Amino acid sequence: MKTIVKYIQRLLKTKEILMIQNELLRRLLLNNPKYLEPNRLEPHGFKVYSQNDEDGIIQEIFKRIGTASKTFIEFGAGDGMQNNTAYLLMQGWKGHWIEGSSAFVAKIKKVYKRAIDRGQLFVESSFITKDNINSLLGKHFTGEIDLLSIDIDGNDYYMWKNISCINPRVVVVEYNAKFPPPCSSIMEYDETHQWDESDKMGMSLQAATDLGESLGYQLVGTNLNGVNAFFVRKDILQEKENALFPLPATAENLYNPACYFLNCSGGHPAKHFLG
Repeated sequence: MKTIVKYIQRLLKTKEILMIQNELLRRLLLNNPKYLEPNRLEPHGFKVYSQNDEDGIIQEIFKRIGTASKTFIEFGAGDGMQNNTAYLLMQGWKGHWIEGSSAFVAKIKKVYKRAIDRGQLFVESSFITKDNINSLLGKHFTGEIDLLSIDIDGNDYYMWKNISCINPRVVVVEYNAKFPPPCSSIMEYDETHQWDESDKMGMSLQAATDLGESLGYQLVGTNLNGVNAFFVRKDILQEKENALFPLPATAENLYNPACYFLNCSGGHPAKHFLG
């Protein structure tokens, strides 16, 4: 009996079992009646190269509103193996990645060499501040783009607030799910900040929603893990005859709590074939 127990214990530690557990938990969460309401984005989530289910949600948003130029900008792009726009790049989009880690940028330049050489992807190693944000972003794209993704684990609020050189149709921004609505929490600006895995990071969903409203964006959803919030420019929504996203478009209605345990990806190790 002890041998059997030890075997089961070892089995439960495997990645495959964790994947099954997480998928069952995801399906259980999606049985909540609120996710069955029309136009909710959570059921459409899936992962290809995103950290969680962002790839599926982004795909569904553009399925509803259409694309204009298939261009993106993402800062905080990591090593290119796990972010919000690698899957778009794979589908022929064009974009600009800015990453503070020179080691990550070196890996990107190696893995995505062909995409970079043909001008499909621009990559830059730089530490972004609210003062240099526009000069960095404006190097390759100005005016309207389809998607802006912000994930720098700290000064996200100030970056989005100060961007003026581009006019994204969709914005994806990380929020601090520990602080549920109506709590409006914003990390004090710190130009040298690097996340230490504490509560000192980013902004609450209420703060992100309020900022989005002031910039002309409507909150349209958050992902099931409680990591990213998705915004669409209001003038785009006003052009549509029917409501495309859940209402009311409030932080209280669209908030998802932190469920970080759901991000076990499994499958093959990421090795992009666009290199």
